[in-house]
Amino acid sequence: MLVAGFEGWNDAGDAASDAAAWLTNRFGGARFAWIDPEEHFDYQSRRPEVELDDGITRTITWPTNDCFAVQIEQAERDLVVLRGIEPSYRWRSFCRAVLTVASETGCEMVVTLGALLADVPHTRPVNITGAATDADLIARLGLTRSRYEGPTGIVGVLHDACREGGVASASLWAPVPHYVATPPNPLATRALLERFGRLVGVPLELDELDELAAAWQRRVDDVVAEDDDVRAYVRKLEERAELQEVDETEMASGDDLAAELERFLRDENGE
Repeated sequence: MLVAGFEGWNDAGDAASDAAAWLTNRFGGARFAWIDPEEHFDYQSRRPEVELDDGITRTITWPTNDCFAVQIEQAERDLVVLRGIEPSYRWRSFCRAVLTVASETGCEMVVTLGALLADVPHTRPVNITGAATDADLIARLGLTRSRYEGPTGIVGVLHDACREGGVASASLWAPVPHYVATPPNPLATRALLERFGRLVGVPLELDELDELAAAWQRRVDDVVAEDDDVRAYVRKLEERAELQEVDETEMASGDDLAAELERFLRDENGE
């Protein structure tokens, strides 16, 4: 199984890229393939980074998309984990390169991870939604169907390339509260990994992420408690979540969220 997480548009709070990084770090993934960055990046928008070695030698770190071989003892199959950055150019050829890796390594399924900003409270469990190449696969994997329509990123394009190529694929999405978008978001990262573990039939040991998520929630609680307007807004989101199951597939745009918040503040202030 190939699982991919990209930095960029599909990575609110760094939740998806952190999940992919966790898999490679936790299980000692070995890098065995990569996609040439020269073909796919605008270096003015995604600049390489300069690092000092011993205070003298300078090294350049280029933006990369790397594939790692990951073996989990309890799993029925090995993983190919693709960690990278949403490319600037030639998305179709980029997806063809990813599918070439999947084919050459015998992957039977491609799973993409994503996270988007949403009007959800940080105090509620993260509700993972998903999409798959067909309705039967959605039912078999037990996914909550996503009904999102609108702009997409490399995750959506790769998912569609799998469909066109006859490759089984699924896409898991985590909503990240728009009022606390600064990364990291260990709560969303943990939810993606937990759902992915159930998908592949391996209960991942997420104790460390449990502690990080609890600490993150406490910090956000403290910040929210200091602002009456934000506290009231979070309470409104909680009330909405209690009345109906939160559907993160109907995510509002940034303009919609801003307009909703402005209306709420006007109502609170009597203006």
